[in-house]
Amino acid sequence: MEIAIKEAKLGIKSKHGGPFGAVIVKNGKVVSKAHNMVLKKKDSTCHAEIEAIRKACKALGTFDLSKCEIYTTGKPCPMCRSAIQWAKISTVYFGCSYADAKSIGFDENSGNSKKYSEKQTEKFLCKQLYSEYTSKKGKIY
Repeated sequence: MEIAIKEAKLGIKSKHGGPFGAVIVKNGKVVSKAHNMVLKKKDSTCHAEIEAIRKACKALGTFDLSKCEIYTTGKPCPMCRSAIQWAKISTVYFGCSYADAKSIGFDENSGNSKKYSEKQTEKFLCKQLYSEYTSKKGKIY
């Protein structure tokens, strides 16, 4: 967790984003470390956990991080929780809670966040696309 905190401090000092850092560990060794880069990259998906997952996948040459753990300074938001789940990371250690993040203005987990509307369209063409992937024996991940 100390490394995650150092990463978060680097991000704060560099004005890259919020006070969030993350470290991915495999077999007791650091695979990747990252901090929030939302402001620097002007990309709302560049949370510390996502950045660390991207770096770990590149370092290990795989999308499967099932033998890894992640340490993060704040409880992962819904987007990061999903990314952690998709990466198959086995354990999440976090420092601050959602309430702690909300107390300084970050509220990405509230049930009152802006909703978007969903509209299904072009189902037939998309189903054809799915069938094409299946027929070419595309890898399921």
